[in-house]
Amino acid sequence: MLAYWANDRTFEASVKAREGGPEFVFYDGPPFANGLPHYGHLLTGYVKDAVPRYKTMRGWRVERRFGWDCHGLPAEMEAVRELELPGRVDIERYGVGRFNDYCRTSVLRYRNEWERYVNRQARWVDFSNDYKTMDMSYMESVMWAFRRLWDRGLLYEGQRVLPYCWECETPLSNFETRMDNAYRERQDPAVTVWFELTGLPGDHALARLAGGRPVRLLVWTTTPWTLPSNLALAVGSEVTYSVLAGEGAVYLLARDRSEALAPVLEDALPGLAEVGTVAGRELAGLRYRPIFDFFSGQPNAFVVLTADFVSTEEGTGVVHLAPGFGEDDQRACEQAGIGVVCPVDSRARFTAEVPTY
Repeated sequence: MLAYWANDRTFEASVKAREGGPEFVFYDGPPFANGLPHYGHLLTGYVKDAVPRYKTMRGWRVERRFGWDCHGLPAEMEAVRELELPGRVDIERYGVGRFNDYCRTSVLRYRNEWERYVNRQARWVDFSNDYKTMDMSYMESVMWAFRRLWDRGLLYEGQRVLPYCWECETPLSNFETRMDNAYRERQDPAVTVWFELTGLPGDHALARLAGGRPVRLLVWTTTPWTLPSNLALAVGSEVTYSVLAGEGAVYLLARDRSEALAPVLEDALPGLAEVGTVAGRELAGLRYRPIFDFFSGQPNAFVVLTADFVSTEEGTGVVHLAPGFGEDDQRACEQAGIGVVCPVDSRARFTAEVPTY
């Protein structure tokens, strides 16, 4: 059947027969060509074939050009492995121009295999008139479209938290972090720290339960290195928090987490006993003393917020927010008028904003 289609030029005829008719433009999100097709490519390939065939049978003229995505980390990481250049400094020493040339030659290494796979799955697409994202005409067309958006006032500049690779010194797309072998199982240290409330109103339920003792919120985090950038805390508005009295202070954590954390608390703060409970919504707006003074002058910061992403499935039910290092953190803080701080450089090392480290 494939041989018959090729000799008969059936696909080409299906397009040419509709010259002058209405055009259905099909933009195919192109794959990377520096690896063989996998199940995901083949599955979406059937969908990409079915839609243009249907529109063709309805009388539309549908040109289908195959494309190649030549940019991004997949091509670069392959070149890094083959050239044995472990980091950005090594690439710059090798020469960015030479490195780009190598990427260009390697990016279409599996072109013939791709064409064989796509033809074998009976997909009709034009390989002879394909396009590559590294073509100058393609890149210029992208910049042209970008300029049109700018002229219409449709662009804005903002900040967004993304996965980041300190070895490549570049952000990663969420897609790239889900690629094969992107995740490694590893064990990292987690810490539980307390943040002490300040200026607690005397008529607040907590003040009555504390009886003049300091009130401290227990916070658990798996990213201790973000603590110098802490600007807020989040609690669940409907979560019930235990008020635990100890020697010289009282401590708060989600009541649903008390049993799971009992061994840790007994070891670190022996003799705690519950003297009452408060709802998370009662904690909203309370202020606390920052555990580091690096950003103590940050406007609107160091306040307890309520957030719907706070859960009692792990941790203490109180979430530490560092808006430069978490999507939820950033959204919650921006809504409270708290800006972003990100005191790390391109190699993920602390900057002079955090001189101690």
